[in-house]
Amino acid sequence: MVPSNNTKQILEQSINELEKWVEDHNYKGYDPADGLTSYLRPLTFGNLFLDRLLQQLVWRSPINIRPLLGVRPKDSFIGRGYMAWGYLTRYKTTGNENYKNKAATCLDWLMANKAPGHEDYSWGKMFDFASRGGRQGKFEPITIWTSLIGFAFLEAYEIAKENKYLEVAESICNWILNIPRNQTSSGYCLNYTAKGEGNCIIHNQSMVGAAMLAKTYKHTGNKAFLEVSGEAMKYSCTRQQLDGSWFYGEAPTYHWIDNFHTGYNLDALKCYIESTNDQTYANNLKIGFDFYKFNFFEETGRPKYYHNRAYPIDSQCISQSIETLANFTEYDKASLELALKVAKWAIDNMQDKTGYFYYAKYPMFTLKVPLIHWAQATTYKALALLLQKL
Repeated sequence: MVPSNNTKQILEQSINELEKWVEDHNYKGYDPADGLTSYLRPLTFGNLFLDRLLQQLVWRSPINIRPLLGVRPKDSFIGRGYMAWGYLTRYKTTGNENYKNKAATCLDWLMANKAPGHEDYSWGKMFDFASRGGRQGKFEPITIWTSLIGFAFLEAYEIAKENKYLEVAESICNWILNIPRNQTSSGYCLNYTAKGEGNCIIHNQSMVGAAMLAKTYKHTGNKAFLEVSGEAMKYSCTRQQLDGSWFYGEAPTYHWIDNFHTGYNLDALKCYIESTNDQTYANNLKIGFDFYKFNFFEETGRPKYYHNRAYPIDSQCISQSIETLANFTEYDKASLELALKVAKWAIDNMQDKTGYFYYAKYPMFTLKVPLIHWAQATTYKALALLLQKL
């Protein structure tokens, strides 16, 4: 498929309007799980169940009740990382130095705001988080976000050749090496956080962390990065289902298959193979991408949340679908056309006239709350990559 000039103009207009919205709001917005910043938090009395109830009330409300509950737009570490990554991609496409400068500003902000109490660079959420698995404290670093932010620093190093960016990437990898691991006879699973005892059974953060290690190894030659990366990929690839899918996690309670976590896994495995030239899991990548392409998209381009169920139509599924499909354009020619269909559907159905993208769509209503990381920053980076591939 050869995209028309009109298609490119639609994408350019969309990303420019989105960029303006993010910058006009000074990189601040809401987050799906920001409910515990409400003034009602003291009424939960530190009870995990009540904390989860308050968080879910804000998260799942069909209207944005955050202003009523004192929840204010906040900055976002992962949001800044994705915007920096998107700016750098725009710079590579356009040659406009302004994009490189804006990326540097975001990366400088991230360097100045790393997780407190940690020697190495790492980042977490701007708020407390409660789940059935327990609590995660404000600013407590998490592997998935730290690794994804790390890719923005590697991108900056590859473009600007400034050692400070590679030094941050190395520091991130040292942090990853020091988090607990679930060591098995068939590989390691990297923990979600620096806490715990290495009881990880969830794939996406482990595979993305492994990819970050592998890509940094390519620039540094650090064999410790390579070893742990390979073991983490072994863990997840030996547990891939025969049809090419991955469960979110290995415990029965985590046996669902969703769009954007599968996209994380595929991008991470592709990055690992390209960074190390280890072809051991080339077939895993092929069957995984085939499963992804044939099970998560409707004819219109609307992405499904689960492989067997569409709703909710989630902005993270949209952005990750565009990114993963664009990332595989050299690998699979049909993925570019599918990425364009997803982007077109999203622009027509999920982008507000003010420029930002909606959070989620359900059968009877659309959650139009303006989130900063989940929808704006991720979609900006995804559209930037799609335009680069065009």
